[in-house]
Amino acid sequence: MQRFDLRHLKGDFYGRMAEIMERKVSHDEVAIFLFEIGNFESVSKSANLIRDKGYTLMNSLKYNEVDWTIVVKKATPETPVKIDNSVTMEKKEN
Repeated sequence: MQRFDLRHLKGDFYGRMAEIMERKVSHDEVAIFLFEIGNFESVSKSANLIRDKGYTLMNSLKYNEVDWTIVVKKATPETPVKIDNSVTMEKKEN
């Protein structure tokens, strides 16, 4: 597990977050990102970025009045699949 503080980038952290996930985080490893909330658009944009890259957003929470934390796993998200009235977890295909 690694922690990355992106607060110094203000609202321009998306490219750096994607680069870190691609180059510095190993498959199945968890990364914690800390960034400034701004107008809350950064929260949804970061979640969309993680989803679009095919990673798993494990948690997203307000750290304090101005900062937000997301926990990301570099692994394909599992999605529930209904089979004969039971639910199993299946890896999402990209």
